[in-house]
Amino acid sequence: MNPRNYQQELDRILSDESNYKKKLLLHSCCAPCSSYVLTYLSSFFDITVYYYNPNITDDSEYLHRVSEQKRLIDTLNSDGFIPEWSARQSERINIGFIEGPHNVEEFYRISKGLEDVPEGGSRCAGCFYLRLKKTGELAKEMRFDLFTTTLTISPLKNAPLINSTGERIAEELQSAENDDFAPAWMPCDFKKKGGYAHSIELSARYDLYRQNFCGCEFSRRD
Repeated sequence: MNPRNYQQELDRILSDESNYKKKLLLHSCCAPCSSYVLTYLSSFFDITVYYYNPNITDDSEYLHRVSEQKRLIDTLNSDGFIPEWSARQSERINIGFIEGPHNVEEFYRISKGLEDVPEGGSRCAGCFYLRLKKTGELAKEMRFDLFTTTLTISPLKNAPLINSTGERIAEELQSAENDDFAPAWMPCDFKKKGGYAHSIELSARYDLYRQNFCGCEFSRRD
C-alpha cells in the first residue's frame, strides 16, 4: 500500500473554496517552524496560533522562544508579507495568538521511565500526543473548524506519526459525550513544497532565533 501523501490531502482542502476563511487553530512549536506555515496558510484560513510546549523544560529558553513567536506574529500582521508560495494572494495576514500554560510537570509525567529513550522514540510520541491533545481540546472549546501543528515542517519529525496522532485525537473529541461538536484534524506535511527551506529563508528575513534542540532537557543532552 502506498504511503499517504499529506501534502496532497492539504492541497485538496485548499482547492475547496468552501474551506476559505475557516477557523484554524495552529499549534506552533517555535517561531522559525511557524514562519513558513503562517505565510503559506494565513491568507486562506482564519488562523490563531496556540503556543503550548511544556516540553521546553528550561524557563529562560521557553521565555525566549515564546517571545520570538509573538514578535514574528506581530511583524507578519504589520508587514502584511504574502510570499509567492501563499495559498492565496488576495488577503492581508491577520494572525491571532494564544499562549498555553507552561506546565512542565505534564511533560515530565508522560516522560517518566522514558528519559533514556533516543530522540524520535516513544517519549517524543507521548510529547506529540500531549501537545496535540491540548490543542484539540482548545479547538473544541473555542469552536475552531480545524486544528493542526507546525511540527511536520522539521525533516527530523515523523509526519505520519504526527498526523495519525492528530487524527486519533479528533476521533476522541468526536466521540466525547458532552458535546456534538468537534474540530477536524487538518493533514499536513509542511516540509513539502520547499517548506523547510522557506522557513530558513524567513528566519533570516525576520532574524529569528533558531534553536538547535527540540526543547526538553533530554533532547538538549543528546
